[in-house]
Amino acid sequence: MSERLQKLIATAGYGSRRWAERLIEQGRVEVNNKTASIGDKAEITDKVKIDGRKIDLARYSEEETKVIILNKQAGVICSNKDEEGRKSVYDLLPKESRWVMVGRLDLNTSGLLLFTNNGDLANKLMHPSSEIDREYAVRVLGQVENEDLKKLTEGIELEDGFAKFNRVTFGGGEGANRWYKVVLKEGRKREVRRLWEALGFKVSRLIRVRFGEIRLPENLKANQYDYLKPGQVNQLLRAVKLK
Repeated sequence: MSERLQKLIATAGYGSRRWAERLIEQGRVEVNNKTASIGDKAEITDKVKIDGRKIDLARYSEEETKVIILNKQAGVICSNKDEEGRKSVYDLLPKESRWVMVGRLDLNTSGLLLFTNNGDLANKLMHPSSEIDREYAVRVLGQVENEDLKKLTEGIELEDGFAKFNRVTFGGGEGANRWYKVVLKEGRKREVRRLWEALGFKVSRLIRVRFGEIRLPENLKANQYDYLKPGQVNQLLRAVKLK
């Protein structure tokens, strides 16, 4: 059965569907020796190449969906390659599959990162239409007033558009630094930091503690990973209507 080319590439674990779409738009994908276009369909038996290299669309077609949870340490990058030779999250993962990351964390942010061998699942979890909760623990420098919290939940105009937290709750602390728990339903670049900075506050520490119903386990040490249990994987699949 033929399916959208970008979906087949994602399901085979080569990257997210959006990543595959960009490659197709750039003319870097061929199907049966013809340059592919957005909207093209293919079958897993077709001869597909990315940048001239043949890929195997069928390699994960029968593989069970797996999801890894990683407790990223601040200072570890989320890119595959780095000219400065810094440690990457991909250096910490098992080599049994080609893992697709579900949403990035910036260099100085720590906490929960999910990876899956199912590119379609990764794409749907990241897509704004899925409205998956992301919860962060934030340590903020400065005196936060009720009016500030109101602005953060009602919304602030950032350089890339309107943004807000769906929920902000006080998490403790004394003196100049206070902890807050914030929840939002999208993952724009540095969005949590930029919302606080828009009101003049400095984020001194940022930890992602939850993605959807998946929480960062207290016993998962920094830069260590674990596999989600089958019930948790099914929970994610159901959340984006893949099961």
